[in-house]
Amino acid sequence: MRKIILSATLVLSTVLGTKAHNNTEIKINNSISSVEWIGKKVTGQHNGGISIKEGTFQLHDGKLEKGKVIIDMTTITCADLTGELNQKLVGHLNSKDFFDIENNKTATLDIIKIAPGKDGFSTVSGNLTIKGITKPIEFSAKIDVKEGKLAAFAELKVDRTLYDIKYGSGKFFDSLGDKTIDDYFTIKFKIGAH
Repeated sequence: MRKIILSATLVLSTVLGTKAHNNTEIKINNSISSVEWIGKKVTGQHNGGISIKEGTFQLHDGKLEKGKVIIDMTTITCADLTGELNQKLVGHLNSKDFFDIENNKTATLDIIKIAPGKDGFSTVSGNLTIKGITKPIEFSAKIDVKEGKLAAFAELKVDRTLYDIKYGSGKFFDSLGDKTIDDYFTIKFKIGAH
């Protein structure tokens, strides 16, 4: 009887030990990761970057299971304008008309589920928090995990009006004409983690 108990304990310990070993947390490498934004309007578009503050991913059996990416909104930049026009746009994006960065210094993407998609892409489900408002989001991503290292590329289409960013929206304001700004903006993630 004692041998049976010892054998059962050994098997249980081995299973639990294997499970623990197969769960790994890795961190985003900021030096090889980037976030690009693109915003469109009737007369054209603007684009720029935002830095990732920090982020972690949980791997199980070598596959991405969940994760969190925290974006430093105080680092938002514009890449297509220079001088005074650049400063004016960045200042406006920082204001309460858009991201109210003084009161909302970070945005967060929580990844809660990854499922197989098409053409080598995965379907990612999660929650996106901007200006303290959290909404569910789903998007496609190219995710490669090898030897505990992750490389991921994703493009998110975000409806800004869901996050109380209504400035220049034809959904809320009439007669804006060519000053109308698209309700959707794009976020492109390029992430490396280990």
